[in-house]
Amino acid sequence: MKIFIPIIVLLCTSCSQRNYQKSTFETPKPPPMSETTSPKDAELMTNISRLTFEGRRAGEGYFSADGSKIVFQSERHDGNPFYQIYTMDLEFGDVEMISNGVGKTTCAWIHPDGEQILYASTHLDSDALKKQKAEIDFRNSGKERRYSWDYDEYFDLFVNKGEELTQLTTELGYDAEGSFSPDGKLIAFASNRNAYNGKGGMSEEEIKLFELDKSYMIDIFIMNSNGSDVKQLTTERGYDGGPFFSPDGKRIVWRKFTEDGMIAEIYSMNIDGTDKKQITHEGKMSWAPYYHPSQKYIVFTTNKNGFANFELYIVDAEGNHEPIRVSNLEGFDGLPVFTPEGNELYWTRKKDNNNLSQIYRADWNHQVALQALGL
Repeated sequence: MKIFIPIIVLLCTSCSQRNYQKSTFETPKPPPMSETTSPKDAELMTNISRLTFEGRRAGEGYFSADGSKIVFQSERHDGNPFYQIYTMDLEFGDVEMISNGVGKTTCAWIHPDGEQILYASTHLDSDALKKQKAEIDFRNSGKERRYSWDYDEYFDLFVNKGEELTQLTTELGYDAEGSFSPDGKLIAFASNRNAYNGKGGMSEEEIKLFELDKSYMIDIFIMNSNGSDVKQLTTERGYDGGPFFSPDGKRIVWRKFTEDGMIAEIYSMNIDGTDKKQITHEGKMSWAPYYHPSQKYIVFTTNKNGFANFELYIVDAEGNHEPIRVSNLEGFDGLPVFTPEGNELYWTRKKDNNNLSQIYRADWNHQVALQALGL
């Protein structure tokens, strides 16, 4: 998933939320729950199962608006050690590679029309094949290093529609972590382009910091879905990333890191950048936020139970209540997403003490979640 957090950033964080159906999500009346019943006892998640099995890593699965398929990233393409983008038909299990197999890719998203797929790629980098070979040689050498996300300055945003691939961003710098608005008219994304185009106004000290940590200058931007009318929404130093629209399309939720990259909290704002609101106050690494389609609460990932033990939590959308723990599993659990109906939860899970991660799913109890949050 950045900054000075290589061990936990298993996948881009993008990247997380989804396109929602236009029908209103009706909130059922929760059943009575005694004061001694904990969310764990009430089982927020049940029937946990594994969805992906192939490749060294797989994760960040986001749904089509009708919930029939997901788009995800996985290291499984022959000759390329980096992530490529795939879709999976959830009824038949058919998997199709969407990216062209060259370079690095990340953070894919399906347009509400179900035909267009947004993702970030470095395939236009003239050194893309050299970087692939260098990574393969390193892995074959038997050497080990902590996994960390690569904020490659050649990442740009592309839209795939059938056999047509359209480039949306062209500036030097990391342009990634993109998502469509629910109506498909806008794209929110993360970028450190201002560190390269001279608009960042960095001091000498900040230039040195940026050389060590490319995420230091990442901010959130918004643009039309054709790549026009780009506007910057955040300006403070430190990594602001993983922007996703609320189900009604009026707000954006994202993760905001401190300048040193050691603490992250969940924030939300209007799509014009106004009314920025801090949702969590954990003083830990809380990131990968994702709205439930009811828009009443947000699921996210945090290490408040230990640096090496990332778990899933939920918090009400206004941040008025204490977050509630969702998962209690060994290993890494992060990048959660809800199905469009809101009755299932998908997330990226790393069970063992290695870099292998895959996508899992579980049934979700919305009624219990409302009760646990006092909603």
